[in-house]
Amino acid sequence: MIEANLEELAVSAKARIEAATTVEELEAVRVEVLGRKGALANVSKEMAKMTPEQRATVGKLLNAAKQALESVFDEKKTAFDSAALSARLESEWVDLTAPAPDPARGALHPLTQIQTEIEDLFVSLGFTVLDGPEVESDEHNFDALNIPADHPARDMQDTFWLEGNWLLRTHTSPVQVRGMRKLGPPLRMIAPGRVFRNEEVDASHEHTFYQLEGMMVDKDVSVAHLLYFMKTLLSGIFKRDVMVRLRPGYFPFVEPGFELDIQCLICGGSGCPVCKQSGWVELLPCGLVHPNVLRKSGIDPEEYGGFAFGLGLTRLVMMRYAIDDIRQLQGGDLRFLRQF
Repeated sequence: MIEANLEELAVSAKARIEAATTVEELEAVRVEVLGRKGALANVSKEMAKMTPEQRATVGKLLNAAKQALESVFDEKKTAFDSAALSARLESEWVDLTAPAPDPARGALHPLTQIQTEIEDLFVSLGFTVLDGPEVESDEHNFDALNIPADHPARDMQDTFWLEGNWLLRTHTSPVQVRGMRKLGPPLRMIAPGRVFRNEEVDASHEHTFYQLEGMMVDKDVSVAHLLYFMKTLLSGIFKRDVMVRLRPGYFPFVEPGFELDIQCLICGGSGCPVCKQSGWVELLPCGLVHPNVLRKSGIDPEEYGGFAFGLGLTRLVMMRYAIDDIRQLQGGDLRFLRQF
């Protein structure tokens, strides 16, 4: 009886091993039949109850069945391993003679593109491009620009203050101070760069954005020089005529001061979130350099004068490309940036 059951078990197990289609199925049969608690192990435990003659007979059959099933199992397992290796080699195969793929092409950020255009324009007009630190001293950011500690103009700029009377620069005007002190007159310079304001973020305001300051210091400089360079700048950037308006504006470092606005290119002047429904966008605060600013940089205002302007590079990019939310420019969304 035991001999017949053992033979039937061996035949059934062999058929299941050969029919297995996955490694998991094959392993399940192995555990069930050949495992430490499998069917063959149970037969081996029953041999203790048999007579010596039965043990001899069943033992031979048991060993023969175990060896036969292990052989069939190993053969099937080898076939699975070989198939898996072939699939892996097929998927990982590389043709070393094939030419290397082209690297993914990047592109300049729209801010960088506009900044480069403006730099090229002003360099052609005899201006020098200067740079300065983003972490500035109170003296360079405010005092040297005619904004002492008790000046109400400090309330116009929400500043990120650091330890030791240092701050994140609120404008690129400190580079003008450094330029005047280092180079002296006559001077033509622009200073593009990143600035920081502790402002609430919305469609037209960011806490981190880009500006470009410009300055000309020489003898007999007038508002006419200022207007000439501003019109040249706008026509060069927008490649078309834009409607502008010049209105009085207050800035401690210029006197007189002006606000040069352009008609909103997003809505065409009808009103939108970018222009705060006014139809106009503040773009170019400007004016003649205040005598106190010249004096603090070691320049005699009786001999030299100058003009200065500050251009919002980020807003200029928004107008150029009809971008209706400033947050997109620094959002890091490649789908947006790939458009440029």
